[in-house]
Amino acid sequence: MKFFQSNSLAMSDEDFRLLRDFIYGHCGISFELDSKYILEKRLSRRLTELNLKTYNDYYHYLRFNRCKDQELMDIMDILTTNETYFFRESFQLKAFTDEIIPEIIKAKSVRGNRTLRIWSAGCSTGEEPYTIAMLIQSLPELFGWKVEIIGTDISQRVLQHARRAIYGTSSFRATAEKDLNLYFNRQEGGHKVKDSIRELVTFSHLNLFDTNKLAMLGKVDLIFCRNVIIYFDSAAKKRVIESFNAALYDGGFLLLGHSESLMNISTSFTLRHFKNDMIYQKPLAKTGGRL
Repeated sequence: MKFFQSNSLAMSDEDFRLLRDFIYGHCGISFELDSKYILEKRLSRRLTELNLKTYNDYYHYLRFNRCKDQELMDIMDILTTNETYFFRESFQLKAFTDEIIPEIIKAKSVRGNRTLRIWSAGCSTGEEPYTIAMLIQSLPELFGWKVEIIGTDISQRVLQHARRAIYGTSSFRATAEKDLNLYFNRQEGGHKVKDSIRELVTFSHLNLFDTNKLAMLGKVDLIFCRNVIIYFDSAAKKRVIESFNAALYDGGFLLLGHSESLMNISTSFTLRHFKNDMIYQKPLAKTGGRL
């Protein structure tokens, strides 16, 4: 999607600070002063469509207009990038199937627990949670288990795409032909994820700064949050990671993108060196929920 900018719609430094701080308080996305032009360019279309004359008018619209909640959801689509594809970061996925899942199965089987809950936080257009479902379905040791995969994102637009489950060529850059044939049905406009995979995944709108909705998610065994916290500054990262820590069972796992680290962010997790990758794990505690 292309955005245009009228020369009359200039963003002052003060307007930038107001909008930047408002957006940050809402969802944690951080814009430094040297990226003012990015915010100006991406929001200029909203001023035009709303017939507003200045960015200060737009700030007040976001604060006080009766349509402010819908507008906030709309600009999340504009401000976030949704670059993803199936079977992304293969080494991490191999650690997930060959090392982490067997460890979870062993820990749960001791207590006769045959449930597995996985959260894809910042799931974008759905390739990640569907990939997880495909991998889960390929593991015979999980047959008979109750598996729930939850995909969440702040953008309603990408969630609608995820629910449609129809994908074009760019989503399959790391997909083997056998997997394309096994998990998708070819149709006009692309390939659609098969129902047996889709039924393992539910999608929900979720702002990672919304403490109340996060609490409603319940406890999970494993969280995928890859290439999401790169949008946050240090304070926002700490807040989100604390929420992940609270959502995980003791012994649960947190899978970040390969460019992301908890260094100087959190000491709540142990970095486990598996054969295929390094994964963060919430330590076991003497009390509380366990895998």
